[in-house]
Amino acid sequence: MSRNRMVREPVAPERPIEDLEAESDADPGGDAERREFVVDIAGHGQRLDRLLAQATPEFSRSHLQTLVAGGHVRVDGSVCTHNARRLRGGQTVQFTLVPTAESRAFTPQPMVLGIVFEDAHLLVIDKPAGLVVHPAAGHWSGTLLNGLLAHHAGAARLARAGIVHRLDKDTSGLMVVGKTPEAVTALARDIAARTVRREYLAIAWGEVQAGTHCIDAPIGRDPVQRTRMTVAAGGRSAQTMVERVAVRDGVSALRCRLHTGRTHQIRVHLGSRGHPLVADALYGGRPALGLQRQALHAAVLAFEHPVERRPMWFHRAPPADLGEAWRAVTGADADSTAPSALQ
Repeated sequence: MSRNRMVREPVAPERPIEDLEAESDADPGGDAERREFVVDIAGHGQRLDRLLAQATPEFSRSHLQTLVAGGHVRVDGSVCTHNARRLRGGQTVQFTLVPTAESRAFTPQPMVLGIVFEDAHLLVIDKPAGLVVHPAAGHWSGTLLNGLLAHHAGAARLARAGIVHRLDKDTSGLMVVGKTPEAVTALARDIAARTVRREYLAIAWGEVQAGTHCIDAPIGRDPVQRTRMTVAAGGRSAQTMVERVAVRDGVSALRCRLHTGRTHQIRVHLGSRGHPLVADALYGGRPALGLQRQALHAAVLAFEHPVERRPMWFHRAPPADLGEAWRAVTGADADSTAPSALQ
């Protein structure tokens, strides 16, 4: 394309295009850049996405295809959303290079963090259900990590902004986050050594075994459905202590303690025993008791201060949805300060 022209100044977002069904979620302002080229004789008859890739080799073809689908490419002034369109020599292609969602993932975004405790070394946060902890596919912004980057300047210098363990998106409750390299290292070491105590309140389908028992079963990625985990012989070692608190109308109220911290561990372990969490659709748990998200809450968090090495203990009652469901099963409020039989 010998008549290649690049216009590299920032551009304002274009107005929505009437009747355009596929729109990009990204804001084309800010770091966006407009470029254009004229199709030469060598490009005559070639696909639009191929010509875009030739004009901008620094971007992946898949990303350029999303720009086309998102309405950020024009051919002779008209929006084109078809990557396979064959172009003719002499046509002018104009396109806006919107940054990828991934490139914007690690940016500060002020938010209410639900801080339970904070000092110069750490934060303890009561995470609400629905908040994603770390950016990933489908959730490149609005995560706890984004909030931590906005909360204190030191987060930008830490791996994962100081996050040393995670809660699933729809699990509520307590998390500890380091604010300095020393604290992050010590907290991660203590979690690996299983000296950090993490207790959960859960409601599961069926009549779970009475008393207290340990589920000791390795967990690995489900080979068929990659968004799920499963009990698998070749998985990583995982142990969950389970204490039944009450049973009513076909569901059990439980306290659970993690001895390891595998992805979805409580959900997988209970599901593998035929007791999926209420409203945990991924593992077969039907909604009940007014719950529309998995019935799991991180109620107790206890550890040694990563620098001062003094004992710290925190508890939080579950939010209203799970609190009401717990009361319906047990006949009492969820009291995370009550003595536990979990070891």
